[in-house]
Amino acid sequence: MRTYESIFIVHPEVVGDDQTALIDKYKTILSDQGADVLKLENWGTRTLAYQVKKQSKGCYVLVIFDAEPTVIAEFERRMRIDEKVIKFQTIILEGGYEAPVVEAATEEATAEDAEATEADAEAPAEEAAAEESTEES
Repeated sequence: MRTYESIFIVHPEVVGDDQTALIDKYKTILSDQGADVLKLENWGTRTLAYQVKKQSKGCYVLVIFDAEPTVIAEFERRMRIDEKVIKFQTIILEGGYEAPVVEAATEEATAEDAEATEADAEAPAEEAAAEESTEES
């Protein structure tokens, strides 16, 4: 199995429950064909760089999944005939997909905050010592 990344743009008039149903529909299409959906993100409505099918805005959706190459043909065929999808692109992720580690980033941020707090606490003490030496002179 290979790892693929697909981004598709949904028509801006498809909102709310209809949009959620459309995204779930494509997730189900992948699952029914044996693909393993690793990540699904709705990036929301954004302005397009140029008009696509007379639309200047669209809702971006990112899907990262593991699948056989035959799954891509059916997935893209379904998006091509759906009028609610105005544009799509699927690429192969050569290095695979690694989920970001949230815990390590949180621990690093906590350690940096602790160091900054210690430095802030030491700074007034050093300033006070410098003022005392200035007063003695």
